Amino acid sequence: MPLPPHLYTLADYARAAQARIDPAVWAWLEGASGDGAARRREEASFAAHALLNRPLADLRGGHTRRRLLGLELAHPVMLSPLGYHGLVHPEGELATARGCLETVMTVSTMASQPIEAIAQVAAGPLWFQLYVQPRREDTLRLIRRAEAAEARAIIVTLDTPAQPASPQALRAGFAIPRGVEAVHLSGFAPAPEASGGWYNPALSRLTAAAPGWDDMAWLRDQTDLPLLAKGMSRVDDAARLMALGWDGLVLSTHGGRAMEGAAAPLTLLPAMRAALGADRAILLDGSVRTGADVFRALALGADAVMIGRPQLHGLGVGGALGVAHMLKILREELELAMVLAGCATLDAIGPDALIGG
Repeated sequence: MPLPPHLYTLADYARAAQARIDPAVWAWLEGASGDGAARRREEASFAAHALLNRPLADLRGGHTRRRLLGLELAHPVMLSPLGYHGLVHPEGELATARGCLETVMTVSTMASQPIEAIAQVAAGPLWFQLYVQPRREDTLRLIRRAEAAEARAIIVTLDTPAQPASPQALRAGFAIPRGVEAVHLSGFAPAPEASGGWYNPALSRLTAAAPGWDDMAWLRDQTDLPLLAKGMSRVDDAARLMALGWDGLVLSTHGGRAMEGAAAPLTLLPAMRAALGADRAILLDGSVRTGADVFRALALGADAVMIGRPQLHGLGVGGALGVAHMLKILREELELAMVLAGCATLDAIGPDALIGG
């Protein structure tokens, strides 16, 4: 579909998408847990860091290339795992994959299209996002499908053993419509029944199926693909996981959908980088909306960033072209920030380029 005029920023895409996406779906997409404090905290963390300009720097040979977990990427902006792309576009993840140029798309366990079909049309490399299933044999089936589709890494989401429905989605009466489903979970066993002392009995069922440390060691033994954990916030937990042979982290609040009082991922970056060192990958996922935000994340220790909701904004507005254009905007904004801050390459971006925070 052709793009409408006047799309110059990701904020422009968000406004255009809201006008095109069903209001109940929009409430689901933009919703956050509780009163949205985690999401607001994320946004404020970026605003708290200003960039320092640096004239007179030698910028010859500048570029945004990044080597990450065996991949050569043209820029450090990747697509986060996000389920149910079919809610905003009839081709769902197939269109997203066509528009994800020169970087990584992460296919969700909750995708509305199978990874095998996505891999057939993808413009760039794929990663796979894994929810650990109640039965290990089902988890292993997902891993093997990802490997067979030539996914290059697996992100394991850990921060939602219980995921509340957002008040916005509840008020809008949102429900997954017929014809859209999490196709990777077809035929899988439901969460086991469990007894417990929680006032809300759903929590007993959910926590009974939640993964533990023994599952983390088991997962590492099941695949040679790089493994990254999404949703950790404590340095001691991260170090323990890396000691099991995992390859990195995705710092995230699950789009503000999990813990209402969660810390902003940007504020966790310096301590995580100091603890894990340079040989572990650290990605930041959450509230990145400008190239300057990408710059801030890299300056504080991220290897790359991941983009969540804006990929569905782009998809809803312009299909594959909208996704590609959204990524182009961020890459060009990052290049501009680098030039004005006197950083010719991503490796030149460091905490000395920021003030505040």
